[in-house]
Amino acid sequence: MNMPRIVISLFIIFYSFGLQAQSFDQTNVVTQLAQIMDRNYVFPEKGKAMSDLILSKLKMGEYNEIDSPSELAKQLDADLKSVANDKHIRVTYNPTRFEAIQQGSPTGGRPAQGNYGFEELDILEGNIGYLDLRGFSDIRFAEEVAKAAMDKLIQSDAIIFDLRKNGGGSPSMIRFISSYLFGDKPVHLNTFYWRPSDRYSETWTAPDLASVYKPNVPVYVLTSSYTFSAAEEFTYNLKNLERATIIGETTGGGAHPGGPMLLTDGFIVNVPQGRAINPITKTNWEGVGVKPNIEIKADAALDKALQLIKAKN
Repeated sequence: MNMPRIVISLFIIFYSFGLQAQSFDQTNVVTQLAQIMDRNYVFPEKGKAMSDLILSKLKMGEYNEIDSPSELAKQLDADLKSVANDKHIRVTYNPTRFEAIQQGSPTGGRPAQGNYGFEELDILEGNIGYLDLRGFSDIRFAEEVAKAAMDKLIQSDAIIFDLRKNGGGSPSMIRFISSYLFGDKPVHLNTFYWRPSDRYSETWTAPDLASVYKPNVPVYVLTSSYTFSAAEEFTYNLKNLERATIIGETTGGGAHPGGPMLLTDGFIVNVPQGRAINPITKTNWEGVGVKPNIEIKADAALDKALQLIKAKN
């Protein structure tokens, strides 16, 4: 039985489109990636070592047999991490996100978080404020939601920040929330060194951002091994300022902020360009995570926090 011509034609069209969508040049991708890591990675010697490795593998033809862009991205990601075991390094192939970043997407080409990460806010029995925060969105876009949430939460007699499913985000939200938890004098939260510009920047609380601030309200932060990046910074800041009790599991261990940079043909690399320098410890949580004050399985962390709060009342 012969296949109808229209079906054959459609098959050829879609097949050709698929080939076109998968078109990429290994040499261009690897060369651009090597240059970006050499010039921008937070530690110059590691950046050069990553660059040298992938250029050497390119010269030896080790990428020639990879005919899938996704597989090439996966291999390059592994190669970079074999030199710098940095969880913020990510090489991906995503033409849709690539285009969104080109067009200036405020979310870096990623889907916007529902309610800007403010998943659940509740006032529990005993006037205990509970916030399940799934991400630290940029305050420029999330201020209305964040202000409403914090204005309600700060009225509690104790506050629980649940960061067990929080993978990170923007330091601007850390600053905003933290401003409710200290007094009328700015508090130094963190310092960052940025390699590309060879400069330092600091983040401090801003009392005028908070409608109410309560420097003495008990604060508890719940963590898991998934807790990462900006969520770790918030936790690390409050722990070392002795402003919160951390309960749960040691966090993921990512203290090198950066952002996506475009290569070619739909390839993207997230490049860690800075490093956190806590004003108290003079170091950060990279590779080791934030160790809780009370180590317990993540699933049991909320019950433990409630138990501690009730025991104090």
